[in-house]
Amino acid sequence: MRIESTGSTETTGPAAGWRTTTDLDGFRARAEGFLHSAPAPHTVLLSVTETLRERGLQAYGDGVPLFGTYTDSDGTVRGAFLRTPPHRVALGPVAPEAAEALARQFADADPDLPGVTSERAAAEAFARAWEKHTGASVALGMRQRLYRLGTFTPPEPAPPGRARVATAADRDLLARWYEEYGRAVGEHPAMVPHAWADSRVAYGGATLWETPDGTPVAMAGATPRIAGQVRVAPVYTPADLRGRGYGGAAAAAVTRAALDAGAAQVLLFTDLANPTSNRLYQRLGYRPVADFAQWDFTATATP
Repeated sequence: MRIESTGSTETTGPAAGWRTTTDLDGFRARAEGFLHSAPAPHTVLLSVTETLRERGLQAYGDGVPLFGTYTDSDGTVRGAFLRTPPHRVALGPVAPEAAEALARQFADADPDLPGVTSERAAAEAFARAWEKHTGASVALGMRQRLYRLGTFTPPEPAPPGRARVATAADRDLLARWYEEYGRAVGEHPAMVPHAWADSRVAYGGATLWETPDGTPVAMAGATPRIAGQVRVAPVYTPADLRGRGYGGAAAAAVTRAALDAGAAQVLLFTDLANPTSNRLYQRLGYRPVADFAQWDFTATATP
C-alpha cells in the first residue's frame, strides 16, 4: 500500500488486486459505477464519500483518508474500501480472498489500524488475516443487520406530539444527543458532535419528535439521497424517555420524508444485540438485506 511520491496519489501494481489512493475525486470516478450498481450494501461508502466531498477531507478526523478499489484481471472493479483515520476501515462486501489481501497490505502500511467493518464474511476474513499477519488480538464487536424498507407501515396510534426538522437553534441539543447516542451503542462519535450537528442542519438531515408542549423527546437522522437511497441514522431517545414510542415516531417521520422526497430505497442498520429496535423497524416495514460486523484490533504488546 505504498503511496507514490511523484505527485500522483495512486499506487502502482498489477491490474488485478487493490489499487489505493488519497484522491477522493479519482476514487469516486473509478468506483462510482460499481458502488451505484449495488447501492444498498455500499451505503456507508456512498454516504461517507459524499460527506467528505461536502465537508472536506478532515470531516471525520485530522488524518488523511485513504480509498481503494479491487479489480479483477481485466480491470473491472469488484470491491471498494475507505479509511478515515482514526476510524476502522470500511470495506464493502468482497470475496474472502480480496479481504485477506487488503488486510495483508494494511498490516504493512497501517499497523495501528483499530478495526474493520464490513459484510459479515468479509469482515471476519479481514480480521483473521490481520490476526495472522500482525499477531494482534482481534475481537468481534457490534453485529449489525442492514434493512431496506418494503411496505411502509407507520405506527398507529403515534404518540402525542409531532415531528419537525431540526434547525440551527437545536444545534446544542443535536450535538449532545449525538454524543449520548455514541455512548449508548459503545461507539466513539465518527464526527465532532457540533460539526455533525452543523452538517445535518445544513441539509435538513435531523428530525425531532416533540411533545404537544414543544419539548423534544427523540431524534432521527437521515443521510442525503445518494444513488436513489436514503439511510436512516441515527435514531436516539434519551434513556428516561424510552418505551413511549417517541423513537419509532421519529424514525417513521424520517422514513415518510425520504419517500415523499423521491427516495427509491430507504435503509437503516440495527444492532443485532438489541431485539427491541429490530422488532420496531420490522413493524415499520423494513426487511433484512444482509448482516454486517465490526471487528476491533488490539496490538500485542512488545516484550
